[in-house]
Amino acid sequence: MNKLLHYVALVLVLGACTVGPDYQRPKVLVPTSYKEAPAGWKIASPNDSCDRGPWWLVFEDPLLNDLINELNISNENIIAASAQYCQAKALVSQARAAFFPVLSSTATFTRQQLSGASGSVDDVRVISLDNSNVVSPGPVFNDYNLSMSVSWEPDIWGGIRRSVESSVAGAQSSAALLAATRLLAQAQLAQFYFELRGLDGDQRILDNTVKNYQRLLNITTNQYKQGTVGRSNILAAKSQLELAQVAAIDNGILRAQYEHAIAVLIGKPPANFCIKAENTLTKVPSIPIEIPSNLLERRPDIAQYERLVAQANAQIGVAISAYFPVLSLTGTGGYESSLLENLFSRAAKFWSLGASLAETIFDGGLRGAQVDAARATYDQVVANYRQTVLAAFQDVEDNLVALNTLDKEISKQQQAVATAREALSVVLNEYSAGTVAISDVLNAELTLYTAEKGANDINYRRLVSAVGLIRSLGGGWISD
Repeated sequence: MNKLLHYVALVLVLGACTVGPDYQRPKVLVPTSYKEAPAGWKIASPNDSCDRGPWWLVFEDPLLNDLINELNISNENIIAASAQYCQAKALVSQARAAFFPVLSSTATFTRQQLSGASGSVDDVRVISLDNSNVVSPGPVFNDYNLSMSVSWEPDIWGGIRRSVESSVAGAQSSAALLAATRLLAQAQLAQFYFELRGLDGDQRILDNTVKNYQRLLNITTNQYKQGTVGRSNILAAKSQLELAQVAAIDNGILRAQYEHAIAVLIGKPPANFCIKAENTLTKVPSIPIEIPSNLLERRPDIAQYERLVAQANAQIGVAISAYFPVLSLTGTGGYESSLLENLFSRAAKFWSLGASLAETIFDGGLRGAQVDAARATYDQVVANYRQTVLAAFQDVEDNLVALNTLDKEISKQQQAVATAREALSVVLNEYSAGTVAISDVLNAELTLYTAEKGANDINYRRLVSAVGLIRSLGGGWISD
């Protein structure tokens, strides 16, 4: 027994070995600052563990808050990602179970009769009847068996440890995927919502345009009755009115489609969901001049791919461990008796201990190919990780330049709206006085519509870009 304990101790010492490369995060080219950012913005490494908080509150829109709260509970993609994360955690427990021995027990009862013809001549009872020999059946007896067995494969070369390491990284990747899925769904809902509100603004402008064309048609009709203009003026005004009415009706198609998309995001059938039209404009949040250095650390997709790199690295160690022999330790013990009352007697006891060492001598290059495949997978995942980081920087830059440009445009566009309204008022007065042609009025109406729609588009594009920037920064710019 002492020798066995010494042998087990030696196995545990050898178990400190772990084959395969230890993980180091791949290096990526990180700029010192954002190209399109204001002064004070900094870059940091990925870390998805920080709390992103309810970033949508910066828009101060109660309905948006309610919709995102519903999404967090009922979105099917988030539910699926959550289930995948639970599965990944279960796989970690499954991998860790390989560290421990497997203990099993068996209790059996058998009643049987041996064949009388299978024994020796001395064991066979012969009955003579009419000069014929009959072999009697063998004896009937019971067999009671109660045993326990244990088997263990010590992790001498670290293959199990690498497998657990891989599973842990996979679970962390699934957690990051869940965060990325939630953030993407939240951002999609917010952007769809602001697109819908932008269409509400377009509807208001289109309805006002219809009223303006109706007023122009009324003025032209009165002038025609007075004989100051021809019928062509009436037809021109009526044609523009009808086109504006068609555009006002057509605007409802895209609005309904955004409404349907929001319904699906919050887990509801489109038929059971409606958003009331509003003319209020959501406030565009101000971007702070100085940004904390941990913003890019919030990107869950970067953390997801970085964990996938760690998982692929661990799989190299798993593949390398196949080169080394596998030690198996087994033990069995229990009681067996033909009489139940003697089952736990000393004479009924039995036991056995054993060890085996198995090594593959020739496999036709299988293990070498598996190691090469694991290394190639690692290289592929590293490339994906670096590409994800580059795409993240591009995402931030794209939304920054959009916001910066739109912020410069909005004041100019609002000036254009004021000028167009004044021009239309002047032209209408001149047209009523008969000093300008109807084409001048139509041009002024079109200019005002274009200016107002442009201002409305810039406003909701600023909101959409603000959501895009928040998403690209991993869920906000508020420091933890």
